[in-house]
Amino acid sequence: MKHRLAVLATAALALAAGAAQAQQVRLMTGPQGGVWVPLGGALKNMWEKAIPGLSVQTLPGAGIANIRGVDEGKADVGFGNSISSVDGINGVAPFPQKVTKVCQLANLYPQYFQMVALASSGVNAVADMKGKTIAVQPRGNTAEAISQHILRAVGMSYENVKVSFVNSYTDAASMLKDGQAQVFTLGTTIPASSVMDVAAGRDIRMVPVNNDIVAAMKKINAGYAKGVIKAGTYPKQDKDVEAIVYSAHLVVSCAMPADQVYTMVKTMVANLPDMVAINKAMAGLTPKMMAEDIGVPFHPGAARYYKEVGAM
Repeated sequence: MKHRLAVLATAALALAAGAAQAQQVRLMTGPQGGVWVPLGGALKNMWEKAIPGLSVQTLPGAGIANIRGVDEGKADVGFGNSISSVDGINGVAPFPQKVTKVCQLANLYPQYFQMVALASSGVNAVADMKGKTIAVQPRGNTAEAISQHILRAVGMSYENVKVSFVNSYTDAASMLKDGQAQVFTLGTTIPASSVMDVAAGRDIRMVPVNNDIVAAMKKINAGYAKGVIKAGTYPKQDKDVEAIVYSAHLVVSCAMPADQVYTMVKTMVANLPDMVAINKAMAGLTPKMMAEDIGVPFHPGAARYYKEVGAM
């Protein structure tokens, strides 16, 4: 009997040790049809290989929801957008209060806020959206917040358009293809697969911003900048289109162990080609670019890596 109890006790200890080692990290990604879902899969693979006993669970998310998720302890890692993440740090709407448990891991690439209109819609400028049906992401998504800001920049609001909230870029693309909406807004890389999907069946027009809109947007959030969607990015796009840009980045819970976060960043740098294969916008990413200050405090583990390689 004593021997049996000893065996059971040993087994229980082994199980406890295994449980302590098998750590689960919850990673919030983005809406279906965006680039964060496949990037999340690549991070899961590389981190699980590099950290013994680590299990990464990927969860759907969106820019604002991910920052809140990490702050509220519902996730450990999340993709974010510089503009809305900084709103979280400052406790500015749509955040109910300041986020205090979110730390910066790495900047990744520029995001483009894109306004896609059917060529037949008569929408050539933001002001032309008045009275039109616009497919936007659910509240809690960065692109949804930017959609409100861009309308505000021309003196309009949701009251001046017909808003249709959709769950994914894929659903928004379907609405345009079926003619149920005239415009859809999204924040992701270029070219976006969902925009290519619409362009395969319908003639589209990318709606530009002008300097007045950019200036008005900067007053709303200093993180907004002006970028260019180069001619030829999308079918029949014969000229450059000026657009609002911001930075996509990764955040982690400030409570995560420094050694683990250090290894996560180091592993990302070692496996950059895997991420570039999914998202060409990350080509040429360096530790120095990853370590740029966007207004979110760095996790000590990440800062340690960046300092070690001379990027900070």
